[in-house]
Amino acid sequence: MSAPDAHTLAEEEDDTEEMEEMEEEEMEEEGEAEGRVYVPGIEPLQPGEKLEMDRSAYRMYHECQTGAPCLSFDVLTDGDGDGRQQFPLSMLLCAGTQADSALKNRLLVMRMHNLHGTEPEDEEKDSSDEDSGDEEEEDEDKKPKLELAMAPHYGGINRVRVTQVGQRCLAAVWSEKGQVEIFDLRPQLEAVHSSTAMAAFAQQQKEAAALFSFSGHMSEGFAIDWSTKVPGRLVSGDCKKNIHVWEPREGGASWQIDQRPFSSHSKSVEDLQWSPTEATVFASCSVDQSIRVWDIRALPNSMLAANEAHSSDVNVISWNRSEPFLLSGGDDGLLKVWDLRQFKAGRPVASFKQHCGPVTSVEWSPADSSVFAASGADDVISQWDLSVEASDAGARVEGAKDLPPQLLFLHQGQSEIKEIHWHPQIPGAMISTALSGFNVFRTISV
Repeated sequence: MSAPDAHTLAEEEDDTEEMEEMEEEEMEEEGEAEGRVYVPGIEPLQPGEKLEMDRSAYRMYHECQTGAPCLSFDVLTDGDGDGRQQFPLSMLLCAGTQADSALKNRLLVMRMHNLHGTEPEDEEKDSSDEDSGDEEEEDEDKKPKLELAMAPHYGGINRVRVTQVGQRCLAAVWSEKGQVEIFDLRPQLEAVHSSTAMAAFAQQQKEAAALFSFSGHMSEGFAIDWSTKVPGRLVSGDCKKNIHVWEPREGGASWQIDQRPFSSHSKSVEDLQWSPTEATVFASCSVDQSIRVWDIRALPNSMLAANEAHSSDVNVISWNRSEPFLLSGGDDGLLKVWDLRQFKAGRPVASFKQHCGPVTSVEWSPADSSVFAASGADDVISQWDLSVEASDAGARVEGAKDLPPQLLFLHQGQSEIKEIHWHPQIPGAMISTALSGFNVFRTISV
């Protein structure tokens, strides 16, 4: 038996080392590709690439569908307390559909409950039959639950806003019928909390009966808001530039509406917001590119105006609850923060261009006056913190050095996002609606 050729062995070892090095390099490249953070607006997705959710970036994440898309919704406060963070969580929403037929629309109340936090994926789970059975039971216990009480509503619903007047929870609805209607949500609320009430409610299937309706706008509209200072006080605006203020009568069962509209805008009124601190003051934004601030005690002309607030349609505004700031979003994709003490100067105190399409919704956080969120037609929800400075930003995502330090988080995964809201009783929790359905989530950033 001959001795092995030492030269051959050395060559084989060299080849083996080279192959191992190549495999390691390939694995590193694959790992980098798998772990690469995608930043919208910085670089496009390459052919064959797809986004995967990083669950570790969320404290909570859930999805739900309601059949026809709901392009507007609002959060109903409940009796479970404020500032709650312990899982499982629950929440109540009111929404309106925009179905492909006027007869197929619904005004609905949703009760989401048993909402658990996002758990890291454990790749080392024991696959034994006993353990897997326990895991299945645990997974079943942690499944989110949804109750839906849907009342037929003739006509697509453009926008929904809810309020509490005494013991009644009311929804103001702008619909494509050109009417603003007020609905008492008591039947739907009873249904989502009781299986017996739900069975009776579902059996009726009758069209939602409006408590009150107003056809004086003579046009379709989207802008509507309840006052937080005067229960039952409402303001509504239409596509023909007119704004009407509603004063509650008979304990909130009827309303008196001033027939003289506030009409300083020259084009469609897109959004309205009552001041959170002054009972008679509200703000409006319009397709005419302006933002205006009004006082209902004065003549129907705006007190203050930023006539060229954006370079195109101003779609949405949000009034900060504790600071004299107004937030706006426009078709130009810009987010602007306005200090109302300097509003006459017509210049925002901050301006951000992160969205690659029109801004569709904006809202200040109810829990932190420096935090706000926005959604855009680019299918992205952005979360921001104005208190963050460049020196506080820490490590930036590779390839995203141009991102503003105030940008906290970018949420994706929905198609044609229309509206977002923070939950007023669950700090950091956000709900969004889109053509693809609802997302309920809380990021690690807020």
